[in-house]
Amino acid sequence: MSRSRSSGRSLVAVVGAGCLAVTVLGLPGSAARLDTADAAVPAAPSARVAPAAPVAPAARVAPAARAAPKAQSSGSGADTAPVAAGGSVGGGAGGPITLAFGGDVHFEAHLAPLLRHPGDALAALRPYLATADVAMVNLETSITSRGTAQPKEFRFRTSPVALRALSAAGVDVVTMANNHAVDYGSVGLADTLAARRASPIPIVGIGANEADAYAPAILPVKGRRVAVLGASQLMDWTLSHFAATARSPGIAGARPADRLVRAVREARARADVVVVYLHWGTERMACPEAAQRQAARDLAAAGADVVVGAHPHVTQGAGRLGSAFVDYSLGNFVWYSRGSEAAISTGVLTLTLHGRRVTTSRWTPLRIGADGVPRPPATATARRMLTSWQQSRGCTGLTPP
Repeated sequence: MSRSRSSGRSLVAVVGAGCLAVTVLGLPGSAARLDTADAAVPAAPSARVAPAAPVAPAARVAPAARAAPKAQSSGSGADTAPVAAGGSVGGGAGGPITLAFGGDVHFEAHLAPLLRHPGDALAALRPYLATADVAMVNLETSITSRGTAQPKEFRFRTSPVALRALSAAGVDVVTMANNHAVDYGSVGLADTLAARRASPIPIVGIGANEADAYAPAILPVKGRRVAVLGASQLMDWTLSHFAATARSPGIAGARPADRLVRAVREARARADVVVVYLHWGTERMACPEAAQRQAARDLAAAGADVVVGAHPHVTQGAGRLGSAFVDYSLGNFVWYSRGSEAAISTGVLTLTLHGRRVTTSRWTPLRIGADGVPRPPATATARRMLTSWQQSRGCTGLTPP
């Protein structure tokens, strides 16, 4: 929910079922059309501790301090304003809603000092996130200073301050259904869930039990209900040892997809638009694998309007799947890896919905800097990145929006 919107929204809840309705608007500043479509080019093994009994997912209300969204920026003029391009189709009644998505985020290694000043740690991202009605990323880390390191090659952790930094950047909801949310065992998981309870923004895809982990965040936007769910399809250590059950905390899984499909159906019956953010795919692969494509079809059939994902650490293609919009991988976003050009090439996906239908999609290319924060590249680089992103749709089976 945009921090600059003139009419605030005062409630954010996580309930047992719901659906997400969102629309992503263009970026701030003047915009000129490019020949290419649907994009925006910027100018410039520890033992598990199970609860004694299931914990029912309770409604979560966002702190009052977050109830004053900003007005949508749509001004004219500055030379640094993004140059936007995108295709659109006919709109629906009720006015548009905007949604912005970024990929994988953590605050590991040399990114940790960013949290010394959470209010402006990610200020460079505000023009792309805070201007949307709802902005979302994947927080790929445990939130703890304790626990037992799990037997994995890579382990990530951060402090609850990370949630303040994301909120200040304009992020409204995060998913933690990923392969690093429980990198420090059951103690670390308990700390993460405590941070979730105190978080200034909703966290989906992880919970005190199965019902809690699969519960969507419900965000009121312009008189409608936007439901956001998160789940992981990766059959790795985390999902094998810390999948949420009826009596145990953990993350929401999507392999098999039956439980997630049921959650989406329940959300479809209770909200106006449903969004699902998945952790899936194979690292460094430019094309989605069969399991991703099948899951996208299953979720769309269950009623998801938008399905996005991350984990491959590179971007994958996006487009329409029937009436739903799918982006298979948003790539890294706030990340420490600089191993390849593909690993630092990222962006923000901005969607506009009228009713349930995505009417406009935009991709704003960004490049991750040495400090781990993505920023606009030079215009020529941005145009090259944009062309590459558009061409990546070719192996997805998706159609242009």
